[in-house]
Amino acid sequence: MSRHILITGGCGFIGANFVRFVMNHRDDWKITNLDCLSYSGNPENLADLDSDRRYTFVHGDIRNEADVNKALDGVDAVVHFAAESHVDRSILDSRPFVESNVMGTQTLLDAVRKTKPETRFVHISTDEVYGSLPLNRPDLLFSETTPIATNSPYSASKAASDMFVRAYHHTHGMDTLITRCSNNFGPYQFPEKVIPLFVTNLIEGKKVPLYGTGENVRDWLHVEDHCEAILTVLEKGKAGEVYNIGGNNERSNLELTHAILDLMGMGRDMIQPVEDRKGHDLRYAIDASKIKAELGWQPTRSAWPEALERTVRWY
Repeated sequence: MSRHILITGGCGFIGANFVRFVMNHRDDWKITNLDCLSYSGNPENLADLDSDRRYTFVHGDIRNEADVNKALDGVDAVVHFAAESHVDRSILDSRPFVESNVMGTQTLLDAVRKTKPETRFVHISTDEVYGSLPLNRPDLLFSETTPIATNSPYSASKAASDMFVRAYHHTHGMDTLITRCSNNFGPYQFPEKVIPLFVTNLIEGKKVPLYGTGENVRDWLHVEDHCEAILTVLEKGKAGEVYNIGGNNERSNLELTHAILDLMGMGRDMIQPVEDRKGHDLRYAIDASKIKAELGWQPTRSAWPEALERTVRWY
């Protein structure tokens, strides 16, 4: 079925990859990309699509009702990526996270409710809303029924936006869905995040700043696996549901650092230990059995070392 979807934040890391994924896998779909081009939104990520008649860029802000209404013209689905996403920045100043992640999502939901309440609305969230898992219990994973227990201003803002999405389904009967993913890696990521930061530092001959002892564990998901999962949820997901998306690829930050150093032919002397992040969650790990059982999706691109090597080579 031909569709016209609005993608918010399509010039960011995951958004840009999703635009490309849809364009490559759904020939008859149209895309409108609404992006305010903040510091992490790079129009060059999609510059080669400017001449494609299936793609339209709208420079606007999800907090601005007029911008949102303009971007919604003619669409039948919304995939909502636009968000402030860097934990360190949220620790320094949480206000932009409340304004963008909470108020922006509420503005989008109200615009859809008022103009096209039947529009499918897929909200892209994070496993960080579940809090932290212990390092000594590898059997424990985040499921869709894990209680929300946010530990950073960033995750608190994402949890709040999740609750608005849930409430608009329950109260207004809107066709909303929520996806919660583990840490993404791949091309086009802004170099404040750990993998592109470490790779670009090493390219420039700089050391890599490793928080604390590097014991914190993350489940790494290649962004193209994530995009495929989101597309699956958009097409097959059940309204009102939450779907966890993971890579089945847990690594400690120290293990990740060593892998990057090895791929780039650098020694351990290039590690610069730095003071640990405030409130640093110990471990994230996703149980993605629901999306596999109900929608038939599982990761196929996230396995290391191949996926990490492709990513390092891209940067």
